[in-house]
Amino acid sequence: MKKISELLDAAAEGALPVVRGIDDSRLSDPTPCAQYDVRALVSHLTQVVVNFTALAARQEVEFGETPDAVTGDWRKRFGEQTAALVDAWARPGAEDGTAGSLGFPARTVGHMALSDLTVHVWDLARATGQEFVPDADVVSELATAMVAMAPKAREAKVFGEPFPVPEGASPFARVLALTGRDPDWQRPRG
Repeated sequence: MKKISELLDAAAEGALPVVRGIDDSRLSDPTPCAQYDVRALVSHLTQVVVNFTALAARQEVEFGETPDAVTGDWRKRFGEQTAALVDAWARPGAEDGTAGSLGFPARTVGHMALSDLTVHVWDLARATGQEFVPDADVVSELATAMVAMAPKAREAKVFGEPFPVPEGASPFARVLALTGRDPDWQRPRG
């Protein structure tokens, strides 16, 4: 079993080119995550990265208001923040016990960060016309972890109802479908 920090490192490696590849002209475009346009989703993902870094260190976090992260050199800052996330989860004991007031096992909390860093990056890639192929080990880990997380995530309105996928769908398409996403979502033309 791979450590969460190793999986987060692989996910971050895939995320950085997508975030760096977002053109400012696309910030108001819709995403597969219907409640967010590109700008809002970048801000949400940034908040997730910062909060899950704190949770690895057993600090309390606030998931309420999402500050606008698309200011200054936000692409560079996102790289620094994902590096801090990986470092926080690599510290001895980060995967032990529970993390923060969520009361979930630390590894489950790490899976939440991994899920957002993978699925929301796919959202951003789709919304901005970029390619994104997640790391196979990350997808394998999420395929198991998200089946366990899905019922509570749906109850909390974080995931939608599972999207139907055909027999033979790829493992990542199945992960996306678990969250309620259409793996074939395309950005609107125009």
